Amino acid sequence: MNSGKTVFAQLMDFLPLYEFRKCVDQYQGNYKVKSFSCWDQYLSMAFAQLTYRESLRDIEACLRAAQPKLYHLGIRGKVSRNTLANANQVRDWRIYADFAQILIGRARKLYTHDSFGIELQHAAYALDSTTIDLCLSLFPWAAFRKRKGAIKIHTLLDLRGSIPTVAVITHGKVHDVNILDQIVIEPGAFYVVDRGYLDFARLHRIHTSGAFFVIRAKRNFRFHRLYSQKVDKSTGIHCDQIVVLENFYAK
Repeated sequence: MNSGKTVFAQLMDFLPLYEFRKCVDQYQGNYKVKSFSCWDQYLSMAFAQLTYRESLRDIEACLRAAQPKLYHLGIRGKVSRNTLANANQVRDWRIYADFAQILIGRARKLYTHDSFGIELQHAAYALDSTTIDLCLSLFPWAAFRKRKGAIKIHTLLDLRGSIPTVAVITHGKVHDVNILDQIVIEPGAFYVVDRGYLDFARLHRIHTSGAFFVIRAKRNFRFHRLYSQKVDKSTGIHCDQIVVLENFYAK
């Protein structure tokens, strides 16, 4: 009989359990909890994420199939679909949000000096969103279209290590550009966005914060060129131009 730790338990050993307990105590996550603690809930959901489970019933079936090994996985409470559903519904989500920020902070330090193809002294971020379709009859609050529901996950990705630093979940009708108002701009950093974030007032806030942005222009982007700078085309740069915007509000 194998007496060693499971691979899952070895992975979870890297997590700072003391920091997790501080987050739980801050929001009283284990108040009146007898058997299924916040740590059990976290381990169950982490197991589901790593093994690509698709539903609470799928998580329950998978973990119950390994019932004799749950103790060795680190899970002390009994796992059932109702228990998981109730824990996900009533427990304070800020416990896991704060713990995620702790893990992100530690992970970013590990990749500080790693190269990602471009030698930059400052941080570089990519900002984009993805739409997740939902059943409108089951999620009436997730309004998107007339007969379709959806949510959006807006993610700011640190390109050094591909680590998400900000994740904002909204319903499907929230335009991408609104998320720029919720992001704390880091001076000296580079923000790479697509044309969905083309809002000159918000981009000017990035500029005045001492940061830089890279964006694609829309087809109806109207401007005229004042003059061109000299560039070395062997570096991949096609042109460097000073332009003046023509649209009234853009000016």
